[in-house]
Amino acid sequence: MSLAIPAMARWLVRQEAGSIPPRIRRIALHSLIDTLGVISAGGRTRVAAHARLLVQGDGAAGTCGLAGSDQRTQARHAALVNAVAAHALDFDDNCYAGFVHGSAVIVPAALAVAQQIDADGQALLTALVVGAECQYTLGLASDNRLYRRGWWSSGILGPIGACAAAAWLLRLDAQQAAHALGLAAASAAGIKAGFGTDAKALLAGRAAEAGVMAAWLAQAGATGPIDAFEHRHGVAHLFNDDHFDGSVFSALGQRWTLEDPGLDVKRIPVCLSSHAAVDVVVELIAAHGVRSEEILAIRCDVPPIVIANLIHDRPQTPQQAQFSMPFAIAAAVLHGGPRLQDLEAARLAQADMIALMARVSMCSSTQWQNPARQQQAPEGAEVCIQLSDGRQLHGRRDAPRGAAREPLTPEQRREKFLECLRYGGVDEHIANERLAQLEGMEALTGVRTLFPFST
Repeated sequence: MSLAIPAMARWLVRQEAGSIPPRIRRIALHSLIDTLGVISAGGRTRVAAHARLLVQGDGAAGTCGLAGSDQRTQARHAALVNAVAAHALDFDDNCYAGFVHGSAVIVPAALAVAQQIDADGQALLTALVVGAECQYTLGLASDNRLYRRGWWSSGILGPIGACAAAAWLLRLDAQQAAHALGLAAASAAGIKAGFGTDAKALLAGRAAEAGVMAAWLAQAGATGPIDAFEHRHGVAHLFNDDHFDGSVFSALGQRWTLEDPGLDVKRIPVCLSSHAAVDVVVELIAAHGVRSEEILAIRCDVPPIVIANLIHDRPQTPQQAQFSMPFAIAAAVLHGGPRLQDLEAARLAQADMIALMARVSMCSSTQWQNPARQQQAPEGAEVCIQLSDGRQLHGRRDAPRGAAREPLTPEQRREKFLECLRYGGVDEHIANERLAQLEGMEALTGVRTLFPFST
């Protein structure tokens, strides 16, 4: 069986815009629009400001846009800053092929290189597909084990997706692309201990930057370990209990992971592990006309991975709140959220928020010990709301709204994008103009005008 990295390299260098089905390109376009919106909102966060200070201190000018700034910089710096912004609010998409945040890393890397070389819109979309298919196929090969072990898969697999997209844009040959991917794999890093801190967003930035650097270095002649996944000291052995199914790479370009398992696009800006439970609560409250003061308790029965991810029962910071089931549920009940405006320290300190969070709990029943059940509902939830009049309301969701199996409507996608740009300080008129520009991506002759969004 051939090695994973050379197989990916041979596949990616053969791709052209016409080799990718229109339906897959549409998925990539939706991902691009969603991610650029999230980047715009994330550009106003404290952690994105830290990243900007880091690269602006370098003083290197360039042609690539920076989130939260009108300045332009070099590709590696833009990839870093924009990936930090893309993940800062945990509002970016997810793929269960790897349990990975792919677009937050791949889009900034591809956009940065495309802006540096002044590529057109069609090329940018093709690069996004190439990066996504390489990264998510690796996710399939790993069978999500590294995530369950406590590694942060976006930091481990993200450099590969970023590198593949950059390698395609730079038109590396198969040998150069293999060395680039080997360099990217050698830089893999990420632990879930960083959840609820700046580390998580910064690691997304690092993954995007690492992928871009690997592609540039390979173009210049640098070499990397092309057996980085199968080597006795490689990724599969060190991170994944020696489990690695290399057979999946034969399906590159036949099974499109952007379609199957597809992307889960977030409706609310918190960890996806809370979304199904939030949707159940919102639906039960709407159906039964429940008022917050009637609620005695809300119990969420969820898979073990949800409990492992949502570690902050009493969050003290907005970042901790993004990994808190009590916060997500309380914000949904009190404010119809969580929305971007809810991720503020003042909201966390409100008496009604604190009181309601104390009534939310999680458990994991024996149903989640069934592998088939976990496969069906990897972050699902069964919820019971206990009311003061003695009623108990029950609901269940295997997947939230926005999941690949229940996608957001075009209007919901549009409203999310505009909401993100408003939060990022962009004028409504300009936001609508930028959305129209993005929707016409395939006809763009150059992508340097795409980003940053002018305020």
